Amino acid sequence: MAEKKTKSFILRVDAETMDAIEAWAADEFRSTNGQLQWIITEALRKAKRLPKKKKDNGTEERV
Repeated sequence: MAEKKTKSFILRVDAETMDAIEAWAADEFRSTNGQLQWIITEALRKAKRLPKKKKDNGTEERV
C-alpha cells in the first residue's frame, strides 16, 4: 500500500473557534489536529472535491 504524504502549514483561527474545535475534538476522542483533518476531509467529501481513488479493478472511484 502506498504511504500517505502529509504537508504542514500554519493556520490562524480566532480563539472562540479554536475553543469550539478543541471541545469537539475532546468529545470525539481525537486530537485537535485530527479533528481539523476530519472536518476538512468531510467538507471535501460532501462537496465531491476529493481526488479519485483507483479501485483494484483499475476503475476510478470518488471517495
